[in-house]
Amino acid sequence: MKRFTKLIILLGAIGISISAPLTRISTAPSLVLALYRNALAVLALLPVIFAKHRDDLKALTRRQFSLCMASGVFLALHFAFYLESVYRTSIAAATILTNTQVFFVALIMLVALREKLSKTCWLGILLTFVGGMIIALGSSGGGVTLEGNLIALLSAVFMAIYAVIGRFCRKDLPNTVYVFLVYTAASVNLTLAVLLQGIPLFGHEPINWLTAGGMTIFCTFMGHSIFSWGLKYETPALVATIQSLEPVFATVLGILLFREIPSLTVVIGGCIVVGGVTLYCRSSDKS
Repeated sequence: MKRFTKLIILLGAIGISISAPLTRISTAPSLVLALYRNALAVLALLPVIFAKHRDDLKALTRRQFSLCMASGVFLALHFAFYLESVYRTSIAAATILTNTQVFFVALIMLVALREKLSKTCWLGILLTFVGGMIIALGSSGGGVTLEGNLIALLSAVFMAIYAVIGRFCRKDLPNTVYVFLVYTAASVNLTLAVLLQGIPLFGHEPINWLTAGGMTIFCTFMGHSIFSWGLKYETPALVATIQSLEPVFATVLGILLFREIPSLTVVIGGCIVVGGVTLYCRSSDKS
């Protein structure tokens, strides 16, 4: 069962890797694109919720509802910052730095949840973090900017908090109900952010609806929803670590679609990140 679960989570990493290329061809502001992506997911889930999960919604406790709303806030922040980072730095740098979230997940687990990891797991996490720092602080070039890199790191922090909160939510909530509430909360918060900044909700080029729809299908349902499902069976650190393989697939797509060749700094840092991911997963299998 564990191998099957990890395989499904790996497929989720492939799904979300499509997000960066779709963002690159979008023209709308990152907040609007993130809003479209979440709103389309909510609309797609509505029939399923009303057909199969009305009783689950009625049975929600105040604590469950509050945690889902909080989770949605951090997911909204993650989406907004991640999409903005793709606009401001290379696809490889943005995806690699965003997926250093495993480091922040582990810190939260240690400090707030008092959960312990083996020394080998910590070594894998450390490699992941070091690889991310090499990319973030390395020389600019090939579309890489320090500002975009820092935004990507912030998106990693928000994603880590979202993943840890999701662990508690998924213990006693069906995955469909959880993601529906989270995507709804994210949509509400993103709408408020768009309105507060005076950005038009509509009137953007049609390509943005197409890219948002692609993100909804491949990245939201085949990506983040799978990660939410996986949190019931695996630790947040393991889910985040497998998700860290996203940059490998995203970088390949960046090369094929945009001829965006990553710089030597990004390649070195990316290899270290992948090495950390592999080490962590092997250690997790033995524990």
